[in-house]
Amino acid sequence: MYHSTSGRFQSLSLPQPQDPQAPWPVDLVHLRRYTMGDKQLEIEVLGLFAGELPNTVARLEGAQSERDWRLAAHTMKGSARAVGAWRVARAAQAAEQFRFDAAETDERRAAMGPITAAVSEALIYIRELSAAN
Repeated sequence: MYHSTSGRFQSLSLPQPQDPQAPWPVDLVHLRRYTMGDKQLEIEVLGLFAGELPNTVARLEGAQSERDWRLAAHTMKGSARAVGAWRVARAAQAAEQFRFDAAETDERRAAMGPITAAVSEALIYIRELSAAN
């Protein structure tokens, strides 16, 4: 279980509540419903998700149009929901609603803040979870 205040893992083998408001970066109970409890498959799916997150963040950062921005945010939201990365999904959903304006780079940077924080937390969690298995 991920202890949100200390940033440390107490036990990685315990299931977590399936709750979009849960304090963990990835809801393993949600993920296990789709992997039927296959830990290797969980690690593989999380690895694929983690491998794509930096690409999607880069697509958001490099978006030249509102369409590009929304497509990247929508992609991130969907993949995060699929694995139970609720914080990433919420941040991506908020970004999807952001009114893109190429001239307002400070506002875009501000919109990226919650995304990069949630993505960083999820990537650390996934890396540590993978290393523990």
